[in-house]
Amino acid sequence: MLEHLGRQSTDIHRDSHSSMTSDTTNYSRLSYDGRSTAPPPPPLSPENLSLLKPHRSSDCAFEAIVSSASANGRPLEFRDFKLVRRVGAGDISTVYLCRLRSDESCEYAMKVVDREALAHKRKTHRAEMEKKILKLLDHPFLPTLYAEFDASHFSCIVMEYCSGGDLHSLRHKLPSKRFSLSSARFYAAEVLVALEYLHMLGIIYRDLKPENVLVRADGHIMLSDFDLSLCSDSIPAVQWPNLNSSSPPEDPTADSHHQPFTPNPTPMLFSCLSLPKYRLFRSKKIQTLASNRLFVAEPVSARSCSFVGTHEYVAPEVASGRSHGNAVDWWAFGIFLYEMIYGRTPFAGPTNEATLRNILKAALSFPTHAPSSSLEAHARDLISGLLNKDPTRRVGSRQGAAEVKTHPFFNGLNFALVRTLTPPAIPAKRQQLATATASSGQSTVFDYF
Repeated sequence: MLEHLGRQSTDIHRDSHSSMTSDTTNYSRLSYDGRSTAPPPPPLSPENLSLLKPHRSSDCAFEAIVSSASANGRPLEFRDFKLVRRVGAGDISTVYLCRLRSDESCEYAMKVVDREALAHKRKTHRAEMEKKILKLLDHPFLPTLYAEFDASHFSCIVMEYCSGGDLHSLRHKLPSKRFSLSSARFYAAEVLVALEYLHMLGIIYRDLKPENVLVRADGHIMLSDFDLSLCSDSIPAVQWPNLNSSSPPEDPTADSHHQPFTPNPTPMLFSCLSLPKYRLFRSKKIQTLASNRLFVAEPVSARSCSFVGTHEYVAPEVASGRSHGNAVDWWAFGIFLYEMIYGRTPFAGPTNEATLRNILKAALSFPTHAPSSSLEAHARDLISGLLNKDPTRRVGSRQGAAEVKTHPFFNGLNFALVRTLTPPAIPAKRQQLATATASSGQSTVFDYF
């Protein structure tokens, strides 16, 4: 939702030409007070707030939206918001910082799409896909759709505003142009949790890159831009890691010898929909078994032949024109982790065509011959598994986030409590420190961001 610094996502079919230009919605045209052309949804009420969006039940910005709609007795419209300034532009939209006219204490991001321009570019389906996905989401690391409405031929959606920028711009402000291993591990863990939730819903993201990982005021991340995503089906399942047995082990608490990290090629699947006892986890016996099981919800059957994404991040199966599925997100996750740690992507070439050739043919290499620490060695091992050019052997392609979470790179990290960890940088504190040190001329650790 913020201005991209040179790497645009694209949606290319093999019989069409690539378009890397951004929409530039005119501010004065947007100010036209047109009436909604679509039937408005029923207004929200404060009473059902926690039921609609449990993760936003204590969010003052969401509460202000619901209270305003309830007081007006109708869904919110364009006239209920005041635009402050433009904060970014993407391939099909322009984003504005805005506030409610009735309550200016909270800031929001309004994403505006010119439907006439979209129809001319034949990209209407992208905007509709993003709106469809946003309506499904309720997660700490994903955007919440606060409001939606039409104004004249513009379609608008209102979401949370992330004041911390995006990881691409933050990385470029660092002296070394790269994050420390601990910082990269933190951001990768939160992105991993967000991808797990999306895949559980059957959504393949297909546009992971630092530009689309925004930073909230509290320092935690939020994925953005879902217009290139693919919707499919995902059946939650519990998998036994034991490959040589068709039944649960006799003693699930017994210690096992350490084995090198390898993907599980033939997992045993147990559908959470068909086995209630593994879904409820109420008895002590089931709770004990659960500690040695993997909860997997991966859209492994999804397939698409469209060329979508950012060139440096597309998977080999996309670059070669073959059909692709959920494994493209795990390839992108590997590129993302590589760029966070080393300050560049591994296959970037002087042109887009050269980049695609490198993705297909070049071997993965790292800036130095040997890692500087055991944590970097684990990071390289994970990246190598994620960047396997064979999607069927790629880490995450079969067991998804459940498999990636067990990698030694994330040892000691409690993913269930990742939201409680202190982020590497907190924009809200950074702004306070900047004000306090402006006159002294002293720099702080947050100035690098």
